[in-house]
Amino acid sequence: MGNTSQDRARVAGQQDHEVRYEAEKTGKSKEAVKDAVKDVGNSRKKVEKKLDQ
Repeated sequence: MGNTSQDRARVAGQQDHEVRYEAEKTGKSKEAVKDAVKDVGNSRKKVEKKLDQ
């Protein structure tokens, strides 16, 4: 089963591989990604915007 566009639009904060991917992509720590997911929810756009601040 492949990722759907809806899956790619979300960051599963409890799944290490997704947190690690987002951390590497943005150059931030895994902890920063987890904190961003807690703050703004699991929308990838919102998480990346939060990490960009």
